[in-house]
Amino acid sequence: MSAMLSAVHGPDTAAPSRGPAGVSRESLAALLLDLELRTADDFRSVAGPARRAERTARRHGWTDLEKRAELVTGDVLGRLGRVAEQGRIAKSVNMWAEEHADRYLLARSHRLLAIFHRCLGDAAEALTHAAPGAEYADAAPPLIRASHLITLALVLDVNGSYAQAHEQFAAALEIATAHDAAPMEITILNNLAFTAYENDDLAEADALVARIRSIAARHALVLDGLYLDTMARISLGHGRPAEALEVLRPVLEDPAGPLVTEGDALPECLLTAAEAYRSGGQPEQARAALDEAARLAGERALAGVAARVHEARAELFATTGDFPAAYAEYRLFHAATEQLHSAQREMRAHAAQAVFETAEARRATEQFRQLALRDPLTGLYNRRHVDEQLERLVETAMRDGTTLSVALLDLDFFKRVNDTFSHGVGDQVLQQVAALLGTAVAEPALAARLGGEEFVLVLPGTDPATAAAFCEQLRRKLRGHPWAELTGSLPVTASIGVTTYTGGTTSASTLLSLADRNLYAAKHAGRDRVVHDASRR
Repeated sequence: MSAMLSAVHGPDTAAPSRGPAGVSRESLAALLLDLELRTADDFRSVAGPARRAERTARRHGWTDLEKRAELVTGDVLGRLGRVAEQGRIAKSVNMWAEEHADRYLLARSHRLLAIFHRCLGDAAEALTHAAPGAEYADAAPPLIRASHLITLALVLDVNGSYAQAHEQFAAALEIATAHDAAPMEITILNNLAFTAYENDDLAEADALVARIRSIAARHALVLDGLYLDTMARISLGHGRPAEALEVLRPVLEDPAGPLVTEGDALPECLLTAAEAYRSGGQPEQARAALDEAARLAGERALAGVAARVHEARAELFATTGDFPAAYAEYRLFHAATEQLHSAQREMRAHAAQAVFETAEARRATEQFRQLALRDPLTGLYNRRHVDEQLERLVETAMRDGTTLSVALLDLDFFKRVNDTFSHGVGDQVLQQVAALLGTAVAEPALAARLGGEEFVLVLPGTDPATAAAFCEQLRRKLRGHPWAELTGSLPVTASIGVTTYTGGTTSASTLLSLADRNLYAAKHAGRDRVVHDASRR
């Protein structure tokens, strides 16, 4: 790594300065740049030097370098699974960087905050940090800039913006290739391979894996657990569980070894191994792998992994014919998923919006803000956007004396779709429902997904009769949609509760509560119907 860094200059351009002990500020800055670039490849070797660099900077009064060292430590802690500590460090440094207008620290702290929120499962908030993290890094050394593009690409990917993610990965790969940064090239190719796997493009995934192996062999690099997990997943995609287990063998045989470079790497490998064991007819080995994954998820506060363990256990019990146990695990999975989604919604509702100050950032602000306000599965607006817009629309209606209708739509017995078919089919149903809702409304009206199978429609300037007729037409359209190729003979219907503000004083929460009351009435009356204010009188 030192040879690769010989032509890379750090962000400091001031004249040389030395502390009282003869330590050069420039030499410490160069060391920190080395640590920043080395963390992704060998974070264990970085921890000690980062702590020493932090103490040296503090002793000499170089606060900006002290903060850089803190961020390196925070990055390491996150990779060890100590995510909460990582988040506290990133937030503290970000606040200091804002106060002192330090662009480099703004870039680095926003990047770490993006990683922190992505680990928590808050993709929208991660995006509000990843975008400025990349923007502030525009004058950083090339490989630092590339690492920020990678973070942005990963966050765009989890927000469902695959084309934009691919553009950022391509830009980062160009930099990495130009600087012969083989580990970074492999990181980028691994992420592209996993995306190809998720999109069922196994041929492309195989081609990318071949490139990874070629680069690793050419540079004598050992592939760590995260890369091996991707390769094992691709093997499973081809229906080759024994091959997947062989790929994962170095990690499974040495779970505390140097190949486990991230806090979630070992649990992810164990989940993949459990699936391979189950597919290969080895239920006891699968159960043991899931038990260890569950233990690590609890120890490291990995809520998403913990939920997936319950799902994997349900599938395992179903495979072995223990259907009561499978049902119990599925209920735990559903509860854990709902709790995770609830926590994510809470974080999104209270997360501060990132402030973009550069000209390029201002051009990108609305684009990224729109992504942060969209539900990644369906592309509809999310609860965060509803919370922002509904209060404003209520105030406008009260001020101007206009009407405002709100409808809550809930798919009937949606759990049966997931239980009968799969969550993948359930997701496709949600996407098609969202497409129907999205085409049914036009600005200034809006359609949003609140979570699960619940949606909301906000219809400014719509009187009670028109709102009720519109919702009835929408209900019929949903019921009459050709669902057979997805759900067979299982119908997809919706219950809708709609309320209308016609005057006086109200609030967003009051309208939502009234719509929810009518939705409950629609369900109680037999479902697949619309209940509005007049129909309850």
